[in-house]
Amino acid sequence: MREALRVPPMLLRCAAIALAALLAPAIETGAALAQAYPTKPVRLIVPFPAGGTADVVGRIVAQKLTAALGQQVIVDNRGGAGGTIGLELAAKSANDGYTLVLGTIGTLIVAPNFYPKLGYDPFASFAPISLLISAPYLIVVHPSVGATTLKEFIDLARSKPGQFNFGSNGIGNLLHISGELFNRMAGVKLVHVPYQGEAPAVVDLLANRVQVMFNQPGAFQQYVQTQRLRALAVANATRLPQFPALPTTAEAGLPGFEVTAWFGLLLPAGTGADIRARLGREVAAALAAKDVRDAFTNLGVEPAPSSAARFAAFMRDENTKWAPVIKSSGAKAD
Repeated sequence: MREALRVPPMLLRCAAIALAALLAPAIETGAALAQAYPTKPVRLIVPFPAGGTADVVGRIVAQKLTAALGQQVIVDNRGGAGGTIGLELAAKSANDGYTLVLGTIGTLIVAPNFYPKLGYDPFASFAPISLLISAPYLIVVHPSVGATTLKEFIDLARSKPGQFNFGSNGIGNLLHISGELFNRMAGVKLVHVPYQGEAPAVVDLLANRVQVMFNQPGAFQQYVQTQRLRALAVANATRLPQFPALPTTAEAGLPGFEVTAWFGLLLPAGTGADIRARLGREVAAALAAKDVRDAFTNLGVEPAPSSAARFAAFMRDENTKWAPVIKSSGAKAD
């Protein structure tokens, strides 16, 4: 048997020192790059047109991150297909920390359960950073409808099937599926009219081209306060502070119809842990700031900060909740 080659201890020590010297610059460079991030502007994809609640929330967060990171965070509105176009763009972007995306329950939970094929997987394509906000939905009608309570509207809609339209920001999102679920639970037939975003749907609601919408308070608050629209109920277990006289759906005669929207911030999957941690800290600080909390309150939404791990678990819980609802609602992609 051949004797194993034996290397003198002194030679091993010399080799180790040489290897360490060789690797040190690379290690230092990597640490320096992580510490220096970001070195150029960062893009925040908001997958809806300008003017809606998602756009406003995105711009508030972008402004805070710009100050915290020392580089401009630029909002990139990529509307269309209920927000899925923007999510697909983000999923296919480089995972270098220079592309963020605003994800919603519609784009991360509803659409993947609604469409058989999308250009992204909500769990495999993204690295969650934090939840941003949550907001229970209101049921709002144009005053010309005539109903002043949810029960009156349900009775009216039952007597006139197919004669009332409800608007949404596209096919296969939470605004859409909320209306379909309402149809099923209330025993009515509202006709779905999809738009390329939330803002144009609200414009047509104000113009009485659609008569009903289900959406966050921020989309309707100023119009309800000026009586251009009428809120019938909040789809929540409890009443809202900004609408203390508005009954919950259970109080108004439709128990079990509860819908809460939420937005969160994500990165493309595979983004480095140091970058994810940095952004997580900065987002948490932004959501704790009084001016941000006040701005969100004015929008009718609540800050909902979370760790990345909690956000990921929350998404899975939401998927478990909504997947069977979407399937049983009978809603179909047109």
